[in-house]
Amino acid sequence: MFAVFGTTISAVIVGGGLYLLGLISLVDKLNIYQSFAFGCLISAVDPVATLAIFHALDVNPTLNMLVFGESVVNDAVSIVMTKTVLNAEKHSADSDTSMAALIFGSFGNFLLMFLGSAIIGVVFALISALITKHINLRKTPSLELATLLIFSFLPYFISESLDLSGIMAILFCGIVMSHYAHHNLSPVTQISVQQILRTVAFMAETCVFAYLGLSLFTRHLSLSLSLVAWSIVLILIGRAFNTFPLSALVNRFRSVKISFETQFIMWFSGEFVCDL
Repeated sequence: MFAVFGTTISAVIVGGGLYLLGLISLVDKLNIYQSFAFGCLISAVDPVATLAIFHALDVNPTLNMLVFGESVVNDAVSIVMTKTVLNAEKHSADSDTSMAALIFGSFGNFLLMFLGSAIIGVVFALISALITKHINLRKTPSLELATLLIFSFLPYFISESLDLSGIMAILFCGIVMSHYAHHNLSPVTQISVQQILRTVAFMAETCVFAYLGLSLFTRHLSLSLSLVAWSIVLILIGRAFNTFPLSALVNRFRSVKISFETQFIMWFSGEFVCDL
């Protein structure tokens, strides 16, 4: 709920707000596609530091679950929406394409990319679960490990080759694998897979943040303070319209209600990591 609909609400508010502010010259003017592409990208929540603080403080499990669950899915949703906006910009160059056709085409492209990538990831995960269940690979842990790693990354490459979302495919593949394929592995392979993937994830994350830091000194960047300031304001508004209305809707169907304090922390933590 928060990852899909919440990210969409936030992206629309940020993108639409920046476009309108550009029309009245309060920020650098962006076209509608640039505005919504920026809105889609900046609306993703990846609260690594927030979750680390949650674990250190031993916060309410409900809060930890909600923030973690949102952050797991909405990165993929954000990337899919951004690709959809960029594809729409390419098709908009065709003067024969009407606005209605462009909107419906973009929506269809989003569904195709989202569902197609998810199906590819689920299918490969189920195949790996069947192989590890019915073929005895426990006596050769190296072959067992290699099989699992191959089926983990195949959905990504196949989805990208089909112009779908590799991130979305590998996300759903990992979710299904953790429920079905993981328990078919030998204890040695289970430990090896966890340690290898954690190490690779840590190294990749470190390289990304190091590259972002170095890019400040290796690239010629232009800074627009008005764009930064208004972006923060719109992110705050977008997160508010994301968190509080959806929490009220979800509370109608939950036995354990999301308290206002939890909603406020979700809003602020999401806004904080978006700004970062």
